[in-house]
Amino acid sequence: MKNPFPLIRHFSRPISAILIKLPITPNQITTTGLLLGVTGSICFLSSKAEYQIIGSLILLTSYILDNCDGEVARYKNLTSTFGEKFDTFVDWIVHALFFTALGYGTAQETGNNTWLWIGLVGSMGATINYLIVIFLKSYKNDNGQSQEVKLPITLTTRIIFIFRETFRSDFCFIVLILVLTNFLWILLPAAAIGAQVYWIMAIITHQKKYDVESPKKRTR
Repeated sequence: MKNPFPLIRHFSRPISAILIKLPITPNQITTTGLLLGVTGSICFLSSKAEYQIIGSLILLTSYILDNCDGEVARYKNLTSTFGEKFDTFVDWIVHALFFTALGYGTAQETGNNTWLWIGLVGSMGATINYLIVIFLKSYKNDNGQSQEVKLPITLTTRIIFIFRETFRSDFCFIVLILVLTNFLWILLPAAAIGAQVYWIMAIITHQKKYDVESPKKRTR
């Protein structure tokens, strides 16, 4: 039985089948996704349900294109290092802006500026995670080889990993469901805590791995 997740693939694949027939590049698709993601996130500056529903639908479209760019790039054999970095950059911008906008909108609705600060903390976590991803991809050990740092497999890291991957792939569906059920505010503390836990564990794991594997450390 095929794994149904991520759900976004079921939407992106038929659209990619259309896009590959058009004279459009993967980076142009990524740029369009960025513009839509920014527009959708801005909608959450308002606490009005109609704006948030529109914003969530625009965000859904942005996520679909975020998957289409890679699918089109692989089909047309146009994959590149720049395209990968650009895609990661877009993910960061959209998520960081979304949590800031949601925090602001929730603060305006409740009259409590604490929500704005929670949103900013979530955005800061997204920013730190983005910078760590860049670092880990460019990190080289003492032998000059690129080295990916992975978190140890524990129940906690599995939960964090699932949480992070869900945010990356099917986050747009979570936003839409929470908007329709009026529980969107839950995302603010979840992101504020989850993002910080992930980057802290990534740094600790990286440092431990370096301490164990570094020849300089072993000779001391």
